Amino acid sequence: MAEDSESINQLKGEIAGSRERVARELRGLRYELDFPAKFRRSFRKQTGSWISAAAAVGALIALAPMRRKKVYVDAKTRHKSDKKLMETGLAVAGLKLVGNLARPVIMEFVKNRFFYSGEPSRGRK
Repeated sequence: MAEDSESINQLKGEIAGSRERVARELRGLRYELDFPAKFRRSFRKQTGSWISAAAAVGALIALAPMRRKKVYVDAKTRHKSDKKLMETGLAVAGLKLVGNLARPVIMEFVKNRFFYSGEPSRGRK
């Protein structure tokens, strides 16, 4: 009987130790995954580096649009492309109209073809 109580006490001690290890690991994981706090600490320790990096990124963003390429467009070519664009738009609108009108017919065909075989189901008698 004494051996049973000793083994039970030993198991309780192991469980308590395991809980403490899990809690410690969880605290460590939370510390490692707390990115806002990491950024704040990093900014406090390395303020100059962060400010210079932000200034460099800002300068890149400000200077990037200055290198734009000039494109010259011929007026005759533009008129042709406008006409093609209008034709394409009309074709797409026509296809959409035909698709909307034909959708019920297509859905009925698919339903009858694939989902209804004309035979009563085996479960019903």
